[in-house]
Amino acid sequence: MSNHSATQESEISLAELRGDCARMAPHWVARPKSAPVPVAPSRIHGVTVPAASARLVDAMSDYGD
Repeated sequence: MSNHSATQESEISLAELRGDCARMAPHWVARPKSAPVPVAPSRIHGVTVPAASARLVDAMSDYGD
């Protein structure tokens, strides 16, 4: 087996690589993100939070004050 292809691959310059990426970029179109659908609180079940954890979160100014 020959290492010929590995040698050619390692000789690609950064400029060539950036050019290849720029040409391929239009093919990589990301779909727009949709907003998450809110879930009704009545559908959330099976989650239990220990009292100590609830007190900790309640005491955090970002969450309760």
